[in-house]
Amino acid sequence: MGGCAGSRRRLSDSEGEETVPEPRLPLLDHQGAHWKNAVGFWLLGLCNNFSYVVMLSAAHDILSHERTSGNQSHVDPGPAPIPHNSSSRFDCNSVSTAAVLLADILPTLVIKLLAPLGLHLLPYSPRVLVSGICAAGSFVLVAFSHSVGTGLCGVVLASISSGLGEVTFLSLTAFYPRAVISWWSSGTGGAGLLGALSYLGLTQAGLSPQQTLLSMLGIPALLLASYFLLLTSPEAQDPGGEEEAESSARQPLIRTEAPESKPGSSSSLSLRERWTVFKVRMMAGFELLFFRNTSLSHAQQYRWYQMLYQAGVFASRSSLRCCHIRFTWALALLQSLNLAFLLADVWFGFLPSIYFVFLIILYEGLLGGAAYVNTFHNIALETSDEHREFAMATTCISDTLGISLSGLLALPLHDFLCQLS
Repeated sequence: MGGCAGSRRRLSDSEGEETVPEPRLPLLDHQGAHWKNAVGFWLLGLCNNFSYVVMLSAAHDILSHERTSGNQSHVDPGPAPIPHNSSSRFDCNSVSTAAVLLADILPTLVIKLLAPLGLHLLPYSPRVLVSGICAAGSFVLVAFSHSVGTGLCGVVLASISSGLGEVTFLSLTAFYPRAVISWWSSGTGGAGLLGALSYLGLTQAGLSPQQTLLSMLGIPALLLASYFLLLTSPEAQDPGGEEEAESSARQPLIRTEAPESKPGSSSSLSLRERWTVFKVRMMAGFELLFFRNTSLSHAQQYRWYQMLYQAGVFASRSSLRCCHIRFTWALALLQSLNLAFLLADVWFGFLPSIYFVFLIILYEGLLGGAAYVNTFHNIALETSDEHREFAMATTCISDTLGISLSGLLALPLHDFLCQLS
């Protein structure tokens, strides 16, 4: 990986071949590389998903687009906002927040679908540069948007950044020890928690959404620094790994000829491995879970839902060393039951307090995060070396497809429920 700072080769301790190095230096050097890569992939996961999460947290504000002077979105600190649709008990926006979800996920889906066809023409470093530039552009464009359409264009930039980054960094994990998958997953969970919490905290503290978004421009810079300055070369773990990583970045993920097999690896994905690769993750929306008997406004309730969901995701994505779940289909089943329960509450309104919803959404986040990290961990364990990079990239597609379908279903559901008196 030519872009990483670690690709600069370490200098020898001697002028010639006669000097005997200290016996503990290789161990210390290996430990240092391990922690640099661990922290590097954690930060990459954090920075890559940060803009995606922030756009979801800001969805209600993007669609409300109540503007004060200076084009700053107005955040009403009071407990009683004016409903957008007084004829509906759900206090609906004219456009569902699922529109923001779709703008935040469909470009990612397109990137992941097209990645096997053309992304191999670019090495890793240019991909990371494009990802960082798009993330910064998304914050700026949404912050200074005058309309919902312009704001959604900024969300699309965040989606391009997140999608390109995810397929790039997950493919890159194939050239590092398998432990970096756990660190990457924990970082993406941290992005959910820190992204949602920072947006909630800064807006609650009195900053406008515009000021809040502009304060986050340091995140794309941290993404670039983590990749170019922190990660070591793959050769530190696998001799020749640097050349292999860069050459594979220029190879199509779908090959017409079988790759050269390594000793002890299978020549093709088994049916069991293919099922592991194509698991789909479910996602539910929270916009219509609106409680009037609370001091929180509708926008504030939505931000709290996002923060609690992402807190659960972070906790479970960081739990791989403590708990490994083999049968991830059980997590999908529990998520389906959770979705049915929340939809029933939207329809019948039987939950007496918002705090019950807080607990359910936290639980939903735990399920979603556990499904993500355990699916990728199972892939790393069960796929052969020559298929691992392809499997990681392909699983991103199924994950994104599930979110896209949930957004598409949420649009007509939102319109139907909002027409109810």
